[in-house]
Amino acid sequence: MIALSALVLPPLGLILLLTRPATRWYVKAGASVLILGLGIAHLFLLYGLRVELDGSSKRPFLSFYDPETHYRQLEESRKQMAAKAVEEPVQAIPVSQFAAAGADEPKPAEAPAPATVKETPKASKETPAPVRGYWTDFRGPNRDGVYSEMPVLTEWPSEGLKPAWKQPVGGGYASFVAAGGRAFTIEQRRDREVAAAYDIETGRELWTNSWPAYFRESMGGDGPRATPTWHEGRVYALGAEGEFRVIDAESGKTIWRRNILEDAGASNLQWGMAASPLIVDDKVIVLPGGRSGKSVVAYHKTTGNVVWTSLNDKQAYASPMLVTLAGVRQVLVVTASRVVGLSPEDGKLLWEYPWVTSFDVNGTQPILVDGNRFIISSGYDHGAALIEIRSSGGGLEARKIWENKNMKNRFNSSVLYQGHIYGLDEGIFTCVEVETGQRKWKGGRYGYGQVLLAGDRLIVITETGELVLIKPSPDRLQELARFEALEGKTWNNHAIENGFLLVRNATEMAAYRIAR
Repeated sequence: MIALSALVLPPLGLILLLTRPATRWYVKAGASVLILGLGIAHLFLLYGLRVELDGSSKRPFLSFYDPETHYRQLEESRKQMAAKAVEEPVQAIPVSQFAAAGADEPKPAEAPAPATVKETPKASKETPAPVRGYWTDFRGPNRDGVYSEMPVLTEWPSEGLKPAWKQPVGGGYASFVAAGGRAFTIEQRRDREVAAAYDIETGRELWTNSWPAYFRESMGGDGPRATPTWHEGRVYALGAEGEFRVIDAESGKTIWRRNILEDAGASNLQWGMAASPLIVDDKVIVLPGGRSGKSVVAYHKTTGNVVWTSLNDKQAYASPMLVTLAGVRQVLVVTASRVVGLSPEDGKLLWEYPWVTSFDVNGTQPILVDGNRFIISSGYDHGAALIEIRSSGGGLEARKIWENKNMKNRFNSSVLYQGHIYGLDEGIFTCVEVETGQRKWKGGRYGYGQVLLAGDRLIVITETGELVLIKPSPDRLQELARFEALEGKTWNNHAIENGFLLVRNATEMAAYRIAR
């Protein structure tokens, strides 16, 4: 009886064993250990208990996740969406109407002024408002984690914001980009990577484009990493194993495809391809990391033909940025061993600065301070540095202004606000003065989440899926509100489009209305 109970329901078997008076104590002790082991096995095999590492790669992160159950829930959710779409079709927005912010090329990230919020222009009665595409790139228009499209709520209810919608999503660590009322991301669904489009207001799936691929990594987790890019009615989606597809944003049909690792003759990185494609003029720039002059590759954005290749570096996990430094328009790239500026026309190396970390891991975006300077930061006890780019001998050179360990961003990029950077120093929220590198304060254990700046508020999503509203101040941490937005480990960057805050992790996604 005890043995059968222990096999079917270990807690019941343990209770029966311990309450049986005739059993000797040492038999009870040994049998209890066996039943406890059986109970733990039940948790893993029957209830989906899994042990992951948090962002520090040291502390265990326990969660209950059964892949088959999750995929069934996801598939049932999408089936219901498809049925509802027949009854209540979402009106498609013609590609020809796409216009406004982000529809041409990413604006070079000039010196960021203190964040200001501009009113969205009101359309005249005679002329319909153009469809906007604001959050079309990873971490926003300039890849700097700043949202200034419209005013946002500066206070949240004590019970937290109510989701406009919440639903299952496929696995992986990509974020969202958005345009024309649609949000785009890339997911893992069973043994396929899936680029998907969703209606922002309802969460309804509008189309998917998938291919066979399943990147597995026991330490970081499975699934695709790179956030897609939206540009002129096309979605540029990169999978974790190098599959690169340009997809029509209205229909979901493939326009052209390449595999960037195969093209460059490159091996994949330990944690997969993570750099978001960058559109510059008529080119789309990706980072396969080939050692034969193909570490950085520019394809023609319309045809998919190779325009130029550059460098021999092993690549890292940061996304390229279009910036202007020392008056020169350039592509800023963080490789596994250095930071470089490249000419967008031909990939020529303009300057370099060594930036070597443990395990060759550089996973955060540089922070542009002004027209000549930027801050670079990495984790694994490396730290941050303020770098100046200046003219020298007819070219450009990089010079260090300061370097210390006051801000160690592992894969969680910081933001700049009024002369200070705010970010997660190995999981603890920290404020550092730009000019001196001095730490102003450190507090707020949010884990390895992500941070954005919206108007004069910081919005943090923690590693455990909580959303936190913070008033930035160099004096102290001023947390204004906090609530649970998602369940489970959350490493994905959040995004904001048309007043909707879009969040996701490897199992669920949600939208919260934060416009005032």
